[in-house]
Amino acid sequence: MFRSARNVVRLLRIAWTLARYDALFPLEQLRVAPGLVWLARRFASRRVQGRPGERLARACQELGPSFIKLGQALSVRSDILGEEIAADLAQLQDRLPAFPGEIARAIVERELGKPIDQLFRSFDDVPVAAASIAQVHFAVTTEGEPVAVKVLRPTVEREISRDLDLMFWLAELVERTQPRLRRLRPLEVARTFEETVRIEMDLRMEAAAADELGQNFADDKGYRTPRIDWDRTARRVLTQERVEGVRIDDREALIAAGHDPGKVLQKCAETFFYQVFRDGFFHADMHGGNAFVTADGTVVPIDFGIMGRLARKDRVYLAELLVAFLRGDYYRVAEVQWRAGYVPPDANVEVFAQACRSIGAPIFGKPTHEISLARVLGQLFQVARTFRMEVQPQLLLLQKTMLMAEGMGMALDRRVNIWELARPLIETWMRDAFGPEARMAEAAREALDAARAAPQLIGSAASLVEEAAAYGLRLHPESLRQLAGIRPQPRSRWLAAYLLGAASALSIVAVAIAIAAWT
Repeated sequence: MFRSARNVVRLLRIAWTLARYDALFPLEQLRVAPGLVWLARRFASRRVQGRPGERLARACQELGPSFIKLGQALSVRSDILGEEIAADLAQLQDRLPAFPGEIARAIVERELGKPIDQLFRSFDDVPVAAASIAQVHFAVTTEGEPVAVKVLRPTVEREISRDLDLMFWLAELVERTQPRLRRLRPLEVARTFEETVRIEMDLRMEAAAADELGQNFADDKGYRTPRIDWDRTARRVLTQERVEGVRIDDREALIAAGHDPGKVLQKCAETFFYQVFRDGFFHADMHGGNAFVTADGTVVPIDFGIMGRLARKDRVYLAELLVAFLRGDYYRVAEVQWRAGYVPPDANVEVFAQACRSIGAPIFGKPTHEISLARVLGQLFQVARTFRMEVQPQLLLLQKTMLMAEGMGMALDRRVNIWELARPLIETWMRDAFGPEARMAEAAREALDAARAAPQLIGSAASLVEEAAAYGLRLHPESLRQLAGIRPQPRSRWLAAYLLGAASALSIVAVAIAIAAWT
């Protein structure tokens, strides 16, 4: 009861703020708390001009860190708010007024357990950047190395926790009262958002992400991540190498510094491909201010608070989907959705292919440099509503990242499509992933997994027998079936022998396939 009352009060304040910016439409579309919405609309004065998405972005900015992050998350949900509003939210700036330098110094000393003059030769009180979660100060270590020190805002955990509770409360309310919106999986989206911001509030996780991404590109001389100063890093403080270079989206400055924007764009396309398809671990906040080109032409990303991961099956799905769209094979696009299990099996594949054509044909008839695959995916999610297609949260983050990558590509060279640059790499990866050797290796892995699972399965059967004896049941097939809740099967007394034989056979096959794949 107290939770509901607290969240209703908070929701009323949010509704009032949205009303002042004439941006109540998200709550109205979701049909959440219509009484509060009516009150807010009635009593709040509205004096803001602009498109709906622009007004919503300004309201999120005023509501603070959680809503800035939420607005950025909603920027990939064109299936909920529409294409124009999603595009406006994508421009939401992650900036807030800075907190005083003396507070930042106190946080650093408390987190690292030393006076600041024992850690740094100098520490700039005025931050170079102030975002919703943290702000960044330039400093020089006692060893003389220029560094950037990221410090969490002093009250950010309390603010985020309060707003996360509200988001979960709203998601639960929507799932209970709006069955038509359950396919959007609001609770799962809330959990994904929670996971993202929780990671952002532990700067050790950001440091680990930078380190992992750097290791993935250890052999690439044209792309690296900043060095982490682990001795000066803790939960609320992150110290890393200071990056000197030109913003990657500043074409004129790049040219003035002697860099070729075309080569920079090619490197961006390659690194995006390797992150997504080769590694399944990608930088998910790649706007122009989060990457620099150093004097020797190396691309160096910064700010690793938002990272994405894709399982192999999602990478295969995405590669097939993108190549099918680029080739204009819309039946193949539909088949990929079906095989991945994202579309209900009772839907009509031909009709879904027709819907995919309605998305792709108007876009892919344009010059290559005008094609936006991120927009294609966004429109696909919108069409999904008609076919009861479940939203995949892990793909939403990727779509947002693709949108940023396209924007960066357009800033570097408006005549070139970043996906056409990456397309040969994607097609080569698919050939390697689905070739005979890859299939044999995959079969070997599956057989070995099955062989490893066989002892556990047999152990479970033994436990079942012991549990039956504990309950006083006779070791009779019907008694075992009653305990296990399984349907009668003929010759069930041979089950144990069959499992042992199958496990042995699988082990032999796995070893044989593994040897063949190795040779």
